[in-house]
Amino acid sequence: MSIPFLNLKAQHQDLKAEILAAISEVLDSTAFAGGPYVAKFEEEFAAYCSTKFAVGVGNGTDALWFALLALGIGANDEVITVPNTFIATGEAISYCGAKPVFVDVDEESYTMDPKLIERAITPRTKAIIPVHLYGQMADMDPIMEIARRHELHVIEDACQAHGAEYKGKRAGSIGDAGCFSFYPGKNLGACGEAGACVTNNSELRAKMAMFRDHGQAKKYYHNVVGWNGRMDGIQGAILSIKLKHLNSWTTARRAHAKAYNQAFAHVHGVLTPKEAEVSKHVYHLYVLRVKNRDQILKNLAERGVNCAIHYPVPLHLQEAYKGLGVGPGSFPVAERCAQEIISLPMFPELSSEDIATVVREIATEVQEETTATVRD
Repeated sequence: MSIPFLNLKAQHQDLKAEILAAISEVLDSTAFAGGPYVAKFEEEFAAYCSTKFAVGVGNGTDALWFALLALGIGANDEVITVPNTFIATGEAISYCGAKPVFVDVDEESYTMDPKLIERAITPRTKAIIPVHLYGQMADMDPIMEIARRHELHVIEDACQAHGAEYKGKRAGSIGDAGCFSFYPGKNLGACGEAGACVTNNSELRAKMAMFRDHGQAKKYYHNVVGWNGRMDGIQGAILSIKLKHLNSWTTARRAHAKAYNQAFAHVHGVLTPKEAEVSKHVYHLYVLRVKNRDQILKNLAERGVNCAIHYPVPLHLQEAYKGLGVGPGSFPVAERCAQEIISLPMFPELSSEDIATVVREIATEVQEETTATVRD
């Protein structure tokens, strides 16, 4: 028995002929860097996100970085975000010359706790980056209200939230900009690296497009110092194909999450994900919390059930950010979650038999752990 954490082969097998035809078309046209296939996807993805514009870029990190640069974030500025995220969120802030300032997260959603934001605001604060983690959006209304009151920009890190909704609004459509990754394992994944920024602001769209293309608004005329962050034509063409399937893939993910929830309902010692009433969770990841996580993870792997941890070390405790001087205990919810979370197999093609096996194996592990604890 072996259940993969992610099965990209299953997805691409069904789309292989269409993808190969699209690659052949791009080869014939030689539209490799940017070009019409990227422009077509940008239009489609903007419509999907209910925004006016999308800017295709090289990856999700570029998307965050270019959005910050386009909003004028620079040296000595501060940007508020959360510590329980992939390091790209912090990297984008740091590469602007700004300082990431962390606030803790809500115990149930694992997203930014709005009640903690204002105490983190200083005269240097210029922006807030809420992270829509695991496929669920942060509580955006209070975040936007705080941002308006303090005249701060809001950039949505939606790299795990393609198609997620908050009060009927799509991820990326609420803040000044929304940033997406199309890393292959995402809900909408390229066959390589790619990303996008979405916005309703035409001026911001133009600036982000300049930053991705060496700072040029016209070829060889450089308005700012930019970067080479263009999306490849082949990736744009592939993403256009996959975007047509994203809603059905999301439906499958949500069905799998429901099946997991129902199966774990009577398993003591397992905390399942909570979907906020105002949200539509797209379950990029299905994340449990258990005690003695590391041992359980090891035992599951030995029996062929492949799980993961997203993420084992919060950013403020990473070696890369030791210079911030923020030690253990600073963000107790994020730190506690990092010790307990485990991401289960989750992809559209997951079978009901696979789900039943995963649940059975975890229930066995948790029961054995509980028995051992009582015995001790």
